[in-house]
Amino acid sequence: MSEEQRVPVVGNLRSRTRPIPQATVTRLATYLRVLASLDEDGVTTVSSEALASAAGVGSATLREDLSFLGPTGVRGVGYDVRFVRTRIEATLGLDVGHRVVLVGLGYLGSALASYRLDRLGFTTVGLFDSDESRVGTVVDRLVVRPVSELVAGCRELDATVGVIATPDASAQAVADELIKGGVRSILSFAQGDVLVPPHVEVKNIDLALELQVLSFNSVRNGLVGAQSPRLGRAACAPQPVSISRNGSVIAP
Repeated sequence: MSEEQRVPVVGNLRSRTRPIPQATVTRLATYLRVLASLDEDGVTTVSSEALASAAGVGSATLREDLSFLGPTGVRGVGYDVRFVRTRIEATLGLDVGHRVVLVGLGYLGSALASYRLDRLGFTTVGLFDSDESRVGTVVDRLVVRPVSELVAGCRELDATVGVIATPDASAQAVADELIKGGVRSILSFAQGDVLVPPHVEVKNIDLALELQVLSFNSVRNGLVGAQSPRLGRAACAPQPVSISRNGSVIAP
């Protein structure tokens, strides 16, 4: 057993006195995605250089970010993929088993309902919609319930996260109902902010706003227009890593 595997995973990862910057939290989520992919491919060990390259950051940034997790790697050996994955999951609170309810089964909501959230530490437990033509239908093995049952349904299902994929005009009312049902974390795809009390965590994702910002950045950087270069997928893809026969990853 390697040195880092003997470090206990339990306990105080979320109660550390050293605060983790928000930017680091975002990058930890990126590292987790890479590590999960490596783990599923049977890779057991990854070097800091290879993990940093796959995540699109520098090695120094990676090591600084992972230092918030405590001892995780061995010099000259690298990181145990499954161990670091478990440490990040615990730090991000994904080990508690979040239970998700989704409101709004239009095009976006239906796509979200079919997404493999279980791979990320979340389980979709309830679907709700106000459209009578959708109520009673089955999406990914879950029966769509009327939004009038949202408060009771959240309590019944012990929901911890609510996802709002409704028309913008309904988003605030849905958020209010989720909060009445005991939900303390909300992800909203409505345009404009959803307002919540201080004890509720909310993340507003305005797709129109994000696309407009993307458009501005593209124009500013000269990536749009007749004279701009055509960037193919290969130019934007992350650098590849090589997998050795013993299941470890080495830098290209």
